[in-house]
Amino acid sequence: MITIHSPADERTVRNLELGQVVHIDGTIITGRDEMHMRALSSKNVPKELNFATLFHCGPIMIRDGKEWKAIAAGPTTSARMDTMEAEMIERFKIRIIIGKGGMSDDVLKAMKDNGCVYLAAIGGAAVSLAECLRCTGIEWEELGMAEAMWKFTAKQFGPLVVAMDAHGNSLYKNVGSKVNRTIKDHS
Repeated sequence: MITIHSPADERTVRNLELGQVVHIDGTIITGRDEMHMRALSSKNVPKELNFATLFHCGPIMIRDGKEWKAIAAGPTTSARMDTMEAEMIERFKIRIIIGKGGMSDDVLKAMKDNGCVYLAAIGGAAVSLAECLRCTGIEWEELGMAEAMWKFTAKQFGPLVVAMDAHGNSLYKNVGSKVNRTIKDHS
């Protein structure tokens, strides 16, 4: 198992291969639809967006004294951000995206062109994933808990599977091809 330190550099990301299992230590930010729209329409964005590890997640947070604490942080369906993600990768040089379900061919191309990988998180493990996160801040709180950009420091966040790499390979496409071949062979 590999531990990646975030923010990750391009060389580290390009060395990852499909199917590898990794954990993340370091900075992770969250972002769903509204955060993507805000980032792409704003001139001034939080510095943490640059070279980010971006987790498609709307965490459930509680205040613990003066601090925020994640009590659940499961992945959301990444395809919801398909129309915006290629531009996010290009503009902010995002290095790692964490989510579930994979993303489009346009996003895969942007990942290859810019040095970014997609790590699949396990759905249903929201409480376990939250235990690996310490909240360090929030941006755009007015978007609401699920849509704001939460900033975390992660320790052994995962396990995560390299499902789309920085060379244009995708486990999702591989599975789709196998299914199509199997259907064709049985027709």
